[in-house]
Amino acid sequence: MLAHLSIRNYLLVESVELDFAPGLTVLTGETGAGKSILIDALALALGDRAEGGVVRSGAARAEIAAEFVIEGQPALVRWLDEAGFAADDGMLILRRVIEAGGRSRAFINGSAAPLAQLKEAAEFLLDIHGQHAHHALLRPQTQREVLDAYAGAQATAAAVATAWHAWQSARQRRLDAESSGQARQIEREGLQLAVEELRALGDNLARWDEIQTEHARLSHVTTLIEGSQALIAGLDEDESAVSSRLGELGARLDAMQTVDGSLQEVATLLHSASADLAEAVHALRRYSNHLNLDPERLDELDRLLSDMHRLARKHRVQPDALAGLLEQFQARLAALDASDDLDALQASEAAAIAHYQQAAQQLSAQRSKAALALAKQVTAAMHELALAGGRLDIQLQPVSEPRAHGLEDVGFLVASHTGLPPGLLARVASGGELSRISLAIQTALSGVAGVPTLIFDEVDVGIGGSVAEAVGRRLARLGETRQVLVITHLPQVAARGTQHLRVAKQASGGFVSSNIELLDADARVEELARMLGGIKITATTRQHAAEMLAG
Repeated sequence: MLAHLSIRNYLLVESVELDFAPGLTVLTGETGAGKSILIDALALALGDRAEGGVVRSGAARAEIAAEFVIEGQPALVRWLDEAGFAADDGMLILRRVIEAGGRSRAFINGSAAPLAQLKEAAEFLLDIHGQHAHHALLRPQTQREVLDAYAGAQATAAAVATAWHAWQSARQRRLDAESSGQARQIEREGLQLAVEELRALGDNLARWDEIQTEHARLSHVTTLIEGSQALIAGLDEDESAVSSRLGELGARLDAMQTVDGSLQEVATLLHSASADLAEAVHALRRYSNHLNLDPERLDELDRLLSDMHRLARKHRVQPDALAGLLEQFQARLAALDASDDLDALQASEAAAIAHYQQAAQQLSAQRSKAALALAKQVTAAMHELALAGGRLDIQLQPVSEPRAHGLEDVGFLVASHTGLPPGLLARVASGGELSRISLAIQTALSGVAGVPTLIFDEVDVGIGGSVAEAVGRRLARLGETRQVLVITHLPQVAARGTQHLRVAKQASGGFVSSNIELLDADARVEELARMLGGIKITATTRQHAAEMLAG
């Protein structure tokens, strides 16, 4: 339930704090006072798109915060936990900040959140029925969506659409295989040749760095042998070898150490150098023993590197990328083989259409059952709303071929009076009749919706008199089980509210503002009298207003 709404610097509103109660809340005000501002601001807190132009003139930012009581909504609490937004003592706060430059930020229980998550949370909280909802009802797509919503079949409808697209994809793959087999055969032959050439290089494809290193060593093996031998001779074998000189110098240092013990550290370092030198000579001998002139292996590496460079140039890649290229070619060959398996493709297509038919038939059954119930409920509501003798028929017309929305088109046919044949809603209903039919449908949907709060934005446009009284009674009855907020210009509807808010414009300091206030009993009488009598309010209109509130 919506418990509190705070609006700062939004359009004509400078600052408003509103507390909401259960039941039916009505919002009234003169034309142009900004009655829809409250709904528009609330929609922003629930994730609607925002622009910098909504910020009040002279202000840096607008801020809207909506606070909801979410006790008794375990699905929403579970969603908040999974999304990382802990519920605070059974309360949920959605906040939106819009900068004058257009930048927008959103928060859930004080934590930053993307708009998509605000919209997800809103699906648990409320439904907004706009003043132009009855116009959308003329579209076949909207009528189908209304029936699916009433049937609780949105998930099934989504599954049908998914299955239809999967079937279309399977069908297209089969058609492509039948129509472009020659082109794929040419591609396959080219890939097979490329794969054979790359496979001929074997494991060497993945050894590019090793092969380069080995080739460089064999290409310079003579230089390496001569250098190793010269180093060994200079370090250990010649008469003036470094090892001999280190030995002599070490002996002399040892003699000096017997005279002065402070030379011990120097002697240790020199002995360590002698040991390191011996290890280096030993390593050089091992290295030299493994150096062999191998012209045959060098020729083999020359050919191998030449082949790798040639294939790399051919496929316009670096030589070290040839191994990955082979994997790509093999995967594409496998895909071509699969795409040319017509039996498998036909079987896949058959399975896809069977899956679609199963889901679509389930959807058709849900629609058929719901169509009767919805038509009966809306027809009863039409009678209550001064359309006695009228009725709504919901037609399910089989389609010529399977569609993404199922196996039938949905059409709302209406007869506004007894004896008239039902016709298309767009052709039969007048503006006022359409508004009442729309209200009947919306309240019917509200009966199956799981949200605790319903908002109606001037859905009573085009009606008055006894019809307005019927609309008021219907909304009041709905308010017995749900929290309902209605923007209205009808005193018959406003009189049914358990809470009454009024919007008024006021000018101060060159600025025009919209102010929203909660009316007490006396103020309600004055507001209803204004709605009844216009500019001139008499004792009679006040008495009439008081009687409406008492009744």
